[in-house]
Amino acid sequence: MSQKEWLVQSITEIIGASPENSLRLQPDEAAFGPPLVGFSKGDDPLYDFLKKDIGAFYCHPAQIFAVAFPQKVVTGAELAVICWILPQTEATKREHRQQDRFPSERWTRARLFGEQFNNHIRKSVVELLRRNGHAAVAPVLSPLWERRISDTYGFASTWSERHTAFISGLGTFGLSDGLITPVGKAVRIGSVIAEIDIEPTPRTSLSHTGNCLFFSSGKCMKCAERCPAGAISAKGHDKERCKKYIREIASPYAQKKFDLKANSCGLCQTNVPCESRVPVRKKAADTEERE
Repeated sequence: MSQKEWLVQSITEIIGASPENSLRLQPDEAAFGPPLVGFSKGDDPLYDFLKKDIGAFYCHPAQIFAVAFPQKVVTGAELAVICWILPQTEATKREHRQQDRFPSERWTRARLFGEQFNNHIRKSVVELLRRNGHAAVAPVLSPLWERRISDTYGFASTWSERHTAFISGLGTFGLSDGLITPVGKAVRIGSVIAEIDIEPTPRTSLSHTGNCLFFSSGKCMKCAERCPAGAISAKGHDKERCKKYIREIASPYAQKKFDLKANSCGLCQTNVPCESRVPVRKKAADTEERE
């Protein structure tokens, strides 16, 4: 078994077997389905690009690794970035589709308890790698991770798992800034950086927006129709308006309605063509067919 096969199997087993994978709504109801796993090299030029494009504060994989292991001298070429996609369950998506203003209970539980489980996955993958002789760190759990403001994009952070997933061949961005993966946009994402040699996952689109119907055809905009804050338009995603709605309306609603404290919304991720799949089909000559 190759290192790549071992990691895909191990991460899938962690997610499938852990009692932490729970919405805490019913004893056996999982928060997420089986994952997708992708890989990129620590010296992929896109990591350098992100630092230039988003801001100098954005962390390169080698930078995060060096803080975690200051005694090691390791280059980006010696690092792999391991990334996983956690699909929302059909029950969660079905319940959330029915909402048009406020988040559903299952979606809110997936946001709260699902992200707690995601942290468990991050720690478990790091421990698995270290037990097998590979130094590893989860960027989101690193002291370097923090929210920042980008001069170009506004709200940002020192490490983006959506961008990491794109670089690792797991999807492309949509109009709402969500990542459209082979299992759709209704997902959560995690990542780990490790000193291990793994072949990167090929990126399937020449464009960072190749899976989005709006960017491929100029049509769709279903995510904009679903947004109760009016934060999505043909110009893209208004992060400030989105955040304001979540913090001032959606989150207080979830706490009052479900007694759950979570920054939950995600209506743009369900009842849209990209909810559970890539709606743009690829043709042989790298042209696109719109559905």
